[in-house]
Amino acid sequence: MTERTLGALAGPPIGFGAMVLSPGVYGETDERRGQDALRAAIDAGARLIDTADGYGADGHNEQLVGRAVRGRRDEVLLATKFGFRVPAGAEPHRFPVHFAFGELAVNCEPAHVRGYAEQSLRNLGTEVIDLYYPHFPDPQVPFEDTVGAVAELIADGLVRHLGVSNVTAAQLRAAHAVHPVAAVQTQWSMWQPIDPELLAAARELGVGVVAWSPLGGGFLTGTVRQVAEDDFRRNHARFSAENLAANNDRYAPLRAIAAELGVTPGQLALAWLLHQDDHVVPIPGSRTPAHIRENQAAAELALDAAVLGRIDAALAAFVPAGEGALLKG
Repeated sequence: MTERTLGALAGPPIGFGAMVLSPGVYGETDERRGQDALRAAIDAGARLIDTADGYGADGHNEQLVGRAVRGRRDEVLLATKFGFRVPAGAEPHRFPVHFAFGELAVNCEPAHVRGYAEQSLRNLGTEVIDLYYPHFPDPQVPFEDTVGAVAELIADGLVRHLGVSNVTAAQLRAAHAVHPVAAVQTQWSMWQPIDPELLAAARELGVGVVAWSPLGGGFLTGTVRQVAEDDFRRNHARFSAENLAANNDRYAPLRAIAAELGVTPGQLALAWLLHQDDHVVPIPGSRTPAHIRENQAAAELALDAAVLGRIDAALAAFVPAGEGALLKG
């Protein structure tokens, strides 16, 4: 598979989002299943493994990834994010989200950033983080100050590349003025368009785009008919029973295009996304090795102009029921 560049970082066209491997995301899971999935991802060429210190309790996800890459560190690019594991005694800085619980809290004060990174390095069992992101901009801290703290880690050799996540175009520009940004991570898929101003800024600055939830939380695979009680997606309006049924009906034309091409709906969604920009890298997650290999195979799909036109026409008529973006405003 041809490599893609995220700023000065070269990586695979499709990475792997490890969030799904922690309990409390898509229901319960275990160590064996997580290790099997991560090994399958690396073997299939995913290489860019995305995690965060806030996925799972007490750094669970980073530790899981660290165990999986032991002995294979030179085969992978480790990307992680910080801000949600607010230190004891520090103030959580809250901001609204569309999920049912209403808000999240971070603390990205510069004084805490080195401690976050050092803990992530221990969790991951590595001496350097390849791509390091503030998970969300802190509403009470100038973004440039947070980015400046990561720039210090890069100067000290603890981090190789700066990423920014869930930002506006203005925040991307502000970060890039402090230190070159390799990648901006944002939600982008067939059912959640990227902010056009953010994409324009990324292209202008030479910043790659890492697309989280490129399969719409699994919806775009065409296989989700209901979600379990302990599934994180129950917090999102698009996955309520009524909205999910409506969305599956509205997605039928795109499933039909996939069937006609002899690919899965998920592969079509990933291939379409790869065709939107030469510097976008989706990071789908899965717990199933066969699905991971299926996702990676989407990088080999070439969609011609006629097919892309039909997809775009179907997407123009596909208006999902329920709020889409994670962030409000």
